[in-house]
Amino acid sequence: MQRRIIAPLFIVGLVLLAGCLSAPMQTTADGTEAGTNATTISATGTGEVTAEADLAVVNIAVTSTADSADEARGTVADDVAAVRTALTDAGIDEDAIQTTGFSVDPEYDHGEERELVGYRAAHTLSVEVEPDRAGEVIDLAVGAGASEIRGVHFTLTDETRSELRSEALTNAVDSAKADAETVADASDLRITGVQTAAVGGSAPDPYPVAYAEDARTTAGSSTELSPGPVTVRATVQMVYMAE
Repeated sequence: MQRRIIAPLFIVGLVLLAGCLSAPMQTTADGTEAGTNATTISATGTGEVTAEADLAVVNIAVTSTADSADEARGTVADDVAAVRTALTDAGIDEDAIQTTGFSVDPEYDHGEERELVGYRAAHTLSVEVEPDRAGEVIDLAVGAGASEIRGVHFTLTDETRSELRSEALTNAVDSAKADAETVADASDLRITGVQTAAVGGSAPDPYPVAYAEDARTTAGSSTELSPGPVTVRATVQMVYMAE
């Protein structure tokens, strides 16, 4: 009697143990088995587009030193007003002339004892114009009282940069795909789709810079600047499915 009872119980125990050891099959929404190790190929692509600069930014400084802070400030204010007037009279939009810095600082003679010798005021401006007007802006500003031209750089307007970046991204994707297909062919595989795609972060693109001392000018002649092309770059990281 005891042998008849033990045998069925032993069989049931084996069945339950087998159920614990076998994991249930998981499927995705489309009915395929999940957990299958898919073959993927990763590739990074870089694309670039070069175009002529369509924006020049001229950096101007008006400075003055005086015995009092107010006198230095007042002189700079008059000169900046004259510079602004000269530029706007030439047809440059007021919105294109922006203050980028202003300061009034004491100046000391650092001899045996520090002695206050006066005050220095500085007002810096940036002027955005078409590249072929950069030299004209320099001449107008200096003629109206600007103390320094702190450089000119040639770059792209936001609209142009956006258009060129789209082209650069397309080129980057094409480059990544070409590399992935080369790897797939060499491995007897075929690209079947894109698993993931990510756009890499981009640092500011280098731009051609012109400084006042680089300007081709002689006494009495106008300032001439020669901007170079600007390059927009983009990077993508792609992961392709293959079989």
